[in-house]
Formats: sequence, C-alpha cells, structure tokens
Amino acid sequence: MTASPLPGSTGSAPESAPPLAAHSRFVQRLRRRYAGELALLPPGEPQRPHMAQAYAALRGRGDGVADALRIVRQLVMERLIALDCEQQAPLAVVTTAVTQLAEFALDTACREACAELEAQHGAPLGPEGRPAQLWVVGMGKLGARELNVSSDIDLIYLYDDDGETAGDAQGRGRLANQEFFSRAVKRIYALVGDTTEHGFVFRVDLALRPNGNSGPSVVSLDALEEYFQVQGREWERFAWLKSRVVAPASVIADCSAQALRGVVLPFVFRRYLDYSVFDSLRTLHRQIREQAARRSAGRPERANDVKLSRGGIREIEFIVQLLQVVRGGQFPELRTRPTLDALQRLARASLMPQETADALAAAYEFLRRVEHRIQYLDDQQTHVLPVQDEDLRWIAQTLGYADCCPFLAQLDAHREFVAQEFDKLLGGKKQPCTRCNGKSAGAAASGDLSDLVEELPPAFAERIQAWCDSPRVQALRDETRVRLRQLVQRTAQWLREPDGGAPGQIADHVQGALRWADWIEPLMRRENYIALLVERPAVQERLLRLLGAARWPARYLMQHPGVIDELASPEMLAGRFSAAEFERELEARHLSLRQTGEDDEERLLNLLRHAYHAELFRTLARDVEGRITVEQVADDLSLLADTVLRVTARWCWPQVRNPHREAPRFAIIGYGKLGGKELGYGSDLDIVFVYDDDDERAGEVYASFVRKLINWLTVKTREGDLFEIDTALRPNGNSGLLTTSFDAYEKYQLGRGSNTAWTWEHQAMTRARFVDMAAEPEGGECSLCERFDRIREAVITAPRDRDALKAEIVAMREKVRAARPVKADRFDVKHSPGGMVDAEFAVQFLVLSEAKAHPELVPNVGNIALLIRAEEAGLLPEGVGRNAAAAYRELRRVQHRARLNEEPTQVPMSSLVAEREAMLALWEAVFG
Repeated sequence: MTASPLPGSTGSAPESAPPLAAHSRFVQRLRRRYAGELALLPPGEPQRPHMAQAYAALRGRGDGVADALRIVRQLVMERLIALDCEQQAPLAVVTTAVTQLAEFALDTACREACAELEAQHGAPLGPEGRPAQLWVVGMGKLGARELNVSSDIDLIYLYDDDGETAGDAQGRGRLANQEFFSRAVKRIYALVGDTTEHGFVFRVDLALRPNGNSGPSVVSLDALEEYFQVQGREWERFAWLKSRVVAPASVIADCSAQALRGVVLPFVFRRYLDYSVFDSLRTLHRQIREQAARRSAGRPERANDVKLSRGGIREIEFIVQLLQVVRGGQFPELRTRPTLDALQRLARASLMPQETADALAAAYEFLRRVEHRIQYLDDQQTHVLPVQDEDLRWIAQTLGYADCCPFLAQLDAHREFVAQEFDKLLGGKKQPCTRCNGKSAGAAASGDLSDLVEELPPAFAERIQAWCDSPRVQALRDETRVRLRQLVQRTAQWLREPDGGAPGQIADHVQGALRWADWIEPLMRRENYIALLVERPAVQERLLRLLGAARWPARYLMQHPGVIDELASPEMLAGRFSAAEFERELEARHLSLRQTGEDDEERLLNLLRHAYHAELFRTLARDVEGRITVEQVADDLSLLADTVLRVTARWCWPQVRNPHREAPRFAIIGYGKLGGKELGYGSDLDIVFVYDDDDERAGEVYASFVRKLINWLTVKTREGDLFEIDTALRPNGNSGLLTTSFDAYEKYQLGRGSNTAWTWEHQAMTRARFVDMAAEPEGGECSLCERFDRIREAVITAPRDRDALKAEIVAMREKVRAARPVKADRFDVKHSPGGMVDAEFAVQFLVLSEAKAHPELVPNVGNIALLIRAEEAGLLPEGVGRNAAAAYRELRRVQHRARLNEEPTQVPMSSLVAEREAMLALWEAVFG
C-alpha cells in the first residue's frame, strides 16, 4: 500500500499520478508553441546560467534580443509549473528562479540599451571623467528575491552622477546624463515589458519612483536623497524596505551600487522607535481593502483574493514590515528583505512568539503556493481563487489534497489566523465613541482637553488645565493633540482605581499621573512617544503603575524615555536577566551594522548604551512590581555590568592603535559593590585593570586600551552613559599607573618589596572578584582567573596580628562614621551604629583573621552567606550570625526602597529596632 503525500508536502507525487501540469491552459499553450525549444533548458531547476545558455542558443539561431528573452521566460515558466505541481518543489525554488529570470533579463536589457546609445552619443560621464552608471532598483518582491510566477516588477531607475556623454568620435551628439538614461529606460522597457507575438518578459511598473507617475522615469542619487528628506512619505518607507539594485550585474560586482544603502537606510529606519508609522500603514491597508472591495462589487467571486482579502499575503507582509520599520533603526539585525527570514529574526529578537512566527511562515508559504497555482492556470496576474470546480480541484490536488473541501478548510484556517494577528498588531477596527456628542465630540476631534478637566482629581486637573493654555501643546499638530487627549482620557480612567498599600497595588495614583505628566510634557514634540502610548494601551498602563510606585523611575525615564517600549511585552515582568541572550543580541546587532558599514564608534557607543538601559529598565520594572527581591536585583545588575564590561572591552580592543595581538591578555578586577555583587541603580564601578603580557609594547598598548575603554564606558552620548568608573583601588591609588601587570599587582598585594598594600586595601580584597572577559572562557582566560583567585586567597589567608588588625578596622570604622554624621534622634540604615557598615566591617575582620583556619570564609559569597558560615564555624555565638544576616537583608531592602522613592535613608530611632540590636550584637561579638 502506497502512502498518499501529506497536504502541502514536498514529497514526489506517486508514479501513477497523471501529469498534473497538463491541466494548466498556460502549459498547454507553451508546449504547443515551443515544443522545439523546451529542451534548451537543462533538466532540473532553472537557474541563471541555464537561462543564459538558452538565451545564447536562441540568439545564435537568429532571434533578436527581445524575442530571445521572451522565449526564455516561457521555457522557465513551463519548467516551474511542472516542478511545482508534479514534484512539489519548495516555494524557494520557484521564487528564486523567477527572480533570477528578472535579474538576467534586466541585466541583458541594460547592456543592450546602453551599448546602442553609447554608439550614438558616447558614454555618460560624471565628475573628473568617471563613467556614470545606471542602477536598476528592484522593489517589493523582486528586491526580496520572492517574485511570483506572474508578478509585475516594480522598478526605480537611478544613476549615480550628473554630467553629460562624451559624444561620438567627432564629439558630436552629446546628451545630459539625465536624457541619456531616460532614453535607456525606454529601450529597456521595450526589451522587457512590451507585448509581442512571444508575450512579455515581465510587466513593468514605475509607480513607486519619486513623485510617482508624474515624476521623471530616472533620477540621480542626489535627487533621490533630497526627495527623501523633503517629500518622502511614510508609506514609501515600507516600499523602500525591500529595495535592492538588481541590474546591471557590473555595478553589483564592483560594489559601486552599495552607495544606495547610505541614502535608503536613514530614510527607512529611524534611530528611535517609530510608532507613528502605525497610522500610515492602517491608511494604506484600508485603501487596499477598499480597492479590493470595489473590484469585487457585483462580482462575489472576486472577493476570495488570497493576496488582498482579509488574512491574505499582504497582511502577513504588513505585519512583518511594520515591526521591521518600527524597530529596525535600533535593531539592525531586523533589516532583511525576505518575509520568511524576517519572521524568524523577529522571533529571535523576542518581538514575536516563535510559535506565531512559525504559524505565519506556514500560512505565507501555503498562500504563496496557492497564488502560484492560480496564476499557472492562464498566466494572468490574479490572486483570486477560480470559480470553476475543475480548476479549484486541480489546485487542491497539486497541493496534495484529495479534494477541495480539506484544501478550503486549510485555506480558511490560515487566513483566519493571519487576520487575527494582523488585527492584534494594528488594534483591529476602532470602536466609535458612544459617549461623545455635541461639544465633547468636537473636542475629541480637535484634541481639546478643557472638557476633561472637571472629571479629574484637583492636582491632576490643574496640570491638564495648564496644558490647555500651553504654547507647547497648542503648537502640536492636530493629529498629535487628538492622540494626547486619548492619553489623558486613559489616565483619567486609571485614576478611578482605588489606592492601596498591599504588594502590587499603587499607594498614590494621583502622584503617578502627575509624574506621567512631568515625563510626557518635555517629549510632546517628539511625537513618536505619544504615538507609542496610543498604539500600546498596555504600555501606558504599566508606565503609570511604574511611575505611581516610586519617584526614581520617573527621573530615570526622563533621561531615557525610549526604554518604555520594553513594557510592551507582558512576559518581560516574569523574566530575569540572561547574560548569554543579551550578549548574543548585541553581537548580532554589531554584525548587522558591520555588514552595512555603519559600525562607526559613535554607533557602537549608542548601541551599547541603548541595550544596557533597556535591560536595566526591565530589571527596574520587575523590582517595582515586586517580581524580584533586592538580592535578585543586585545579582542581575551585577551580571549586567559584567556583561557590558566584557562586550565593551571586546569591541574596544580593535580600536586601539597598533594592537600587538588579536585578543588582549587582560583582566578586570571588580571591587566594592561590583565585587560583592551588590550593585544598585546608578552604582559606580570600582575596578582595577591588570594584564599578563610579556611583549615589550604591552605597557604602552594596555594603557592606551584602558584609557579608551574608560572613555567608552563613561562618555555621554544621545543614549546617555554606561557607568561612572572609580580606579582608586589600583596599586598606589590615584598616583599609580592606570593599568598594571599581573606580576606587579601580585607583588603589591602580597607585600613583596617596599611598595605594598595597606590594610584597607586588604579589606577591599575580601570583596574583590575576577570579571570574566570571555563569554566562553578559553584556556588563557581561565589561567588569568585562577591566578587572581590564588592571589586573593594568599592575601586573605596571610598571617596577621589579630589585635593590630582589629584596632585598624575599628579605627577605620570610626573614621567612616565621623565622615557621615547622623542626628541623635535618627538612625541611618547604612552608617549609624547598628547599620549595614557595621556588618561589612565585621565580615571583613572575620575573613582576614580567620580564613586561614576556616577556608569556607575564602569564597566571595556575600556578607549574608559569610555571616551564616562564620556562625556555623563557631566564630560567632549561636544566633548572632543568622540574626545579623536577616537584619542586613532587611536594612538593604529598606535602603533600596528609600532610594527608589528618593527618600532619606535615615529613619526614627523607634524604627528597625530589632535589626539595629542584631547588628550591635554582631559588633560586640566580633570587636568586644
């Protein structure tokens, strides 16, 4: 028993199956007319060399250029129909072959047209006598290499330089380059687009050129750039997304056509998140749907259009292109032309669930294969399912279905899924406002805010009333004022929720609304932020919750407003920072920038900063929502800092002049909060730079490297900065070298020689750790890490005079306390007696005095864990270590919340009594 092929499978049809391609009326005509020429194409998939071979044979027997190109086209179509319908060829085989046919035909036509004109007028010349070049730009499916079998080709003709032709041998007949290339375009159209006895090669459409059908047929690159800057419309950004120079082959081979990317990329992809394009795409989609409805009016059979109807191919393309245009400025890895490739990139960038991307890809392939079969029937540029039962049954059978019913059921399922995803992205149909009438209706249409004031709480109403009279608001475009009104209405609705003090509740909704107003007001002229909130209601709600929970997030968002888009994903709050994923995404963006020649230093600095602040904001949102603990916040921020240091160092090394090795033998030692993995928001980084390199140039090269690295980490760009860097803990402090060899660092720390570390530096060493500079450590990195760990352990376990050490640490504690005076009736959770600093000094003393006898104190596992280990080792009375550890945790939590809300970390003496007493008991147990 032979198994029947699965629906849409790529397996071969059973040998007993009839030749399905023969049902196509187009195939029947081709086999009658070109029976003698069909063998000119070698067996198998038609590829460009095969097309050139067939073309050469036709020219050799006397066919003209135009006829030979058309006959080649007919041979390719006959072959593709047979491969697709009878052998279930993959979609890519068909689209690639048709695209290569277009490229071959346009290249041939370009060469012929320009050769004819050059014989009469000489070659077109640019500045300094350089040849000027014609570029044929393929748009849409041609640009994306996904042409269908009866596609027209959307072209734009450009040339690189103005000037004039050289003239004939006598210097006569000169033409301006514009005129020369205009004539070439006419000749190319005649060779490719005219209909003759052999049909056409491709239908040609120039409507996408600058100024559309009223514009010149060919424009210079400079004119195109000016058009983009002055007149370019939003919908044209979607059109140019897939643009690609497709002919002549010579300008592709010598890479001169790459100059086009420098003009197109800034137009298509903005450097900020660009939600203003949503309305543009809605308008374009509505026009397409209305046009399709007009075509099908009175002709119900035309309503079943697999491309333009609801859930059709165009809606998949719009979903993909919208996300690319909105995000592609900041996420260069999304810049790809083919739809199927773009879907997977969107999923990898977490802009779409993987299962959604896979389902849309399956729908796209299915609909494209159906579209091809519709066109195979009669070689007509149509996307409408046939009404004849025999034709519909044939389409089903060529896709592997036994009959029409299962095929139509699968078609409906795909289209319904696509339509739902499209409506989800663009918000579906806008519901009419049933409340608005009379004055309110007029206010909604004009964006007037005054009628909303009476519904608002007094403090927020006062702020919105001020907006009503604000020149800044009055200067906004009408469309933007309408959007602003929508946001105020939503905020008013959010304000109706009750205040609450429980976890996850907002204690003061009005304060959140006022902070939102403070945040949005200076951003009003940057309309994309207003558009983002309008398009993403969930983002506005999460933003209001975040601002209502604490003050510091509002200040942070004033400095980095673009990060609010991170709130678009509801899954974000449930996650945690992943160093591997963060690094992978950064490297993917770096690679994309390098491939397009955009990886200059400024762009890389901004790329690092945007990624860092987006990730920090994710952690902040989880923190404020109570999804992660203070310890988890510190762990994630510390791991984020490690990763940023690693990536920045890797990207910075090639920027150093005359590096003497491919990868540096270099390490960063983290101290303080970075070393102890206790980083908070805005913490500076205490770090020391060391190298292990015997090359005679090492000192100079690594000093230069570290200076550049510090600059990359601290310089402010339009995306802000990364960290404040403190290198005072390096050997000899601020008077010492910025970077030092590992040998010198070891001698300094271990007291070999006259230049040795102080006790306070050994205290700092208890919290020091090696910051790994390799994502996947190789032998060299491991050896550096192991060497540092040996040095640290030797320092910590060195024999010491216990009483002298105790006296020094107590004296240091008093010095720190004196520098941070606190009023007698207040308790500072960090600096007062019984505060966190007491625990930190106690732990440092226990480690430095007892680690030799108790090696479990050597690992840098944090103060809380070390206090518990010290008690378990008998170094602290029972309960003292655990109580102090719990108190330390609570004091950190109180400090963290106070800083988030920009409140003092000093509380009344009546607060936190148990925690203070636990800390004082620890101090007494350790220092007596």
